[in-house]
Amino acid sequence: MANRDTFSGYHPIVNFAYFALVIAFSMVFMHPYCLASSLVCAFSYSAYLNGGKALRFSLLYMLPMLIFAALINPAFNHEGATILTYLPSGNPLTLESIAYGAASAALLVTVIMWFSCFNAIITSDKFIYLFGRVIPALSLILSMSLRFVPRFKAQLRVISNAQRCVGRDVSSGGILKRAKRGIKILSIMVTWALENAIETADSMKSRGYGLPGRTAFSIYRFDKRDARALTFILACGAAVVAGGAVGAYYFRYFPTVKGAELSPARLAMLLVYFALGIAPVILNVKEDLKWKAIASRS
Repeated sequence: MANRDTFSGYHPIVNFAYFALVIAFSMVFMHPYCLASSLVCAFSYSAYLNGGKALRFSLLYMLPMLIFAALINPAFNHEGATILTYLPSGNPLTLESIAYGAASAALLVTVIMWFSCFNAIITSDKFIYLFGRVIPALSLILSMSLRFVPRFKAQLRVISNAQRCVGRDVSSGGILKRAKRGIKILSIMVTWALENAIETADSMKSRGYGLPGRTAFSIYRFDKRDARALTFILACGAAVVAGGAVGAYYFRYFPTVKGAELSPARLAMLLVYFALGIAPVILNVKEDLKWKAIASRS
């Protein structure tokens, strides 16, 4: 069961700044601690947002992808000085290639999970609010793209049920008949998607979207709570950037595995990295405990 998210109630600038930083840092820093920290934070936030659905998605899709990506790299990448054995093809299997494959797999899965959280928090109205005046055409396209997948899935269920009611179920019959019915549903879905995009574009154009001087109604107000959250996010982001500049997150995989020596200053930088990633979960847990305390007193 999904939980009520407190962080999504913050100003869109706060939400976007957070995701911009955590996604960028997840793609830039390849230190094992950074990768593990980002993966844990992304999974924790996704699990909080979607409950058991996130766990099933991780087990059914993310875990196999993680294992596949980790195994495929050593099969093609043979760099590294620590040779463990030789493959039947005669190429060496190195410790460095295995470590880099695991790191790359963790990076891929982490970014996907962060974007799933981004899609849940940064709704189309928030995106248009942030970029509607700066890049109106592009922001409209991106907002339509963000909501396309869930709407496509919902419409696909409607069309499939309608086709099943008229005897065109894709789960029964011969292979050719099922393929023909599947192509029919796909054709309907493509037509629906194109018509929906044209109708949305015409609707926004008729309302004067993107015209100079056009005002827009907004329910978002930047208050002191948002200012404190944004200050914390930017301060952590600046600390992480500074840590990266001084080599606190340095780690190499070739020709040998080697990272920066751990010191109190570098440990503090690593803790700041984790604090930035886990911040929404902490906010949500704190708010849940507050509501439970209020409910217990009433």
